[in-house]
Amino acid sequence: MNERDETPSPKRTPGGEQDDTPTTRLRRELPQEVPSAAAEEPGAAPREEKDKQTGRQRLAQGLWPPRFTRAQLIVALLLFGLGFGLAIQVASNNDDSALRGARQEDLVRILDELDDRTQRLEEEKQGLEDQRTELENSSDQAEEARKQTVEKERQLGILAGTVAAQGPGITLTINDTKGTVEADMLLDAIQELRAAGAEAIQVNGVRVVASTYLTDSDEGISVDGNKITQPFRFKVIGNPQDLEPALNIPGGVVQTLEKEQATVTVARGDEIVVDALRAAKRPDYARSSSQ
Repeated sequence: MNERDETPSPKRTPGGEQDDTPTTRLRRELPQEVPSAAAEEPGAAPREEKDKQTGRQRLAQGLWPPRFTRAQLIVALLLFGLGFGLAIQVASNNDDSALRGARQEDLVRILDELDDRTQRLEEEKQGLEDQRTELENSSDQAEEARKQTVEKERQLGILAGTVAAQGPGITLTINDTKGTVEADMLLDAIQELRAAGAEAIQVNGVRVVASTYLTDSDEGISVDGNKITQPFRFKVIGNPQDLEPALNIPGGVVQTLEKEQATVTVARGDEIVVDALRAAKRPDYARSSSQ
C-alpha cells in the first residue's frame, strides 16, 4: 500500500474543475508543520528541565564541601581588620562625643591642664637629661683623673726606684783587672748618663736614685752602702743615640777609664730591663705643700 500524500488535494467543483481560490492556493504554498521532539518521543522529559536539574546539581557540588584558597583567606583577614578598625573608630567617636557636649569653660580648663602637664613633663625630661650629662661628665673626669694618677704614680715610681722599668738603652761594662777604678770614676759615669737623658739606672743590682752615693773602702767600692765588685755593669734606660756618644766624648768617661787600664764596652739594646727596686722611704721632715 502506497504512502498517503498528506498534502491536501485541491477541491474540485461539481463540474470537475479544480478549486483555485486564494485560500486554497495559500494552503498549498505553506510548508507542513514539523512534528516536535516531544511528539516523536512521548513520555520523555523536556530538555530544559534536564538542563536545570543538572545546573542545580553542579551548584550544590561547587558549594559543599567548602574549599578556601589562600587569596580568599587573605581577603577575609583584611576584611576582619577593616571591621575591627571601624569598630575602634566608632568607639573613639563615641568618646569624643562627651567632649562635644561639654561647656566652653570645661574645655578651656581641660586644655589648661593638658598644657600644664606637658610643661611639667618637659621640665622633668630636661632635668633628667642634665643629670645624665653631669653624671657622664663627672664619670669621664673621674676616669681621666684616675688614669692620670696611675700614670703619674708610675712615672714617679720609676724615678724613685720603687717600680721596675724596661725600654731601649745601653749596657756599660767595666772590667778593672788592675783595681785602679775608684768610686768617683763610676760617679762621673752616672752623672754623664743622667745629663744625656738616662731615666733609670742600676749598677750591679743596686738601683740608682736621686740620693745615691758611692764610696771607696779597703773592701772596694760601695753604692748606697752595698758593696759591688768588678766587672761593674751599668744598665741604663734612655735614648741609645744620646747615651753612647755622651760616654765616648773626648776626655770623657771611656777615655778616663781606659787610661786606668780598664776595659770598657758599650752595647745598645732595644729592651733593657731595670728591675732592682728601692723601698719607698718616708721623709722625716719634708711635707707636701699642696692642700
